[in-house]
Amino acid sequence: MPPIPGSGLAKGLAVTLRTMTKKTVTEQYPEHQPELPPRTRGVIGLFEENCTVCMLCARECPDWCIYIDSHKETVPPAAPGGRERSRNVLDRFAIDFALCMYCGICIEVCPFDALFWSPEFEYAETDIHELTHERDKLREWMWTVPAPPALDPAAEEPKELAAARKAAEKAQAAEKLAAAEAEAAAESKGEES
Repeated sequence: MPPIPGSGLAKGLAVTLRTMTKKTVTEQYPEHQPELPPRTRGVIGLFEENCTVCMLCARECPDWCIYIDSHKETVPPAAPGGRERSRNVLDRFAIDFALCMYCGICIEVCPFDALFWSPEFEYAETDIHELTHERDKLREWMWTVPAPPALDPAAEEPKELAAARKAAEKAQAAEKLAAAEAEAAAESKGEES
């Protein structure tokens, strides 16, 4: 059976009339901030104290948008008679968000937990050259990083914690045994005299 002429137009008008009667759900953005999901990828925050200038993040970045400069400093020996050591000191840490593709590889490869996802997304600039943010701006974003989710109560205890707990329990048991032996020795000495 051939379609009735004008039925497509009638269906389109019916959809239009149906949506005209419903309340709109548009949120006025600047006045009302959006509710972001907990794992939102906004910008990358830097926890500078954890950065050892290992350069893993810059080497693994597929876009080469991380710029790191450092210098070596000599650290005096920790104990007298020890030798001096040298360590890297961070001079510049910058990310060019005009190049960044927000893949998160830099965050995953950082062995010292110096980089984190921040849910901040309002960092637009009028000039593309101003999208390279230095370490002070990355540090500011660090304070907006949400806390990690709570551990699952049904999950197994981490191996490190289990080993530490067992070692502490053994040490405590050894102390109790030594105290009991010392007490028994003191009692036997008291009976002999």
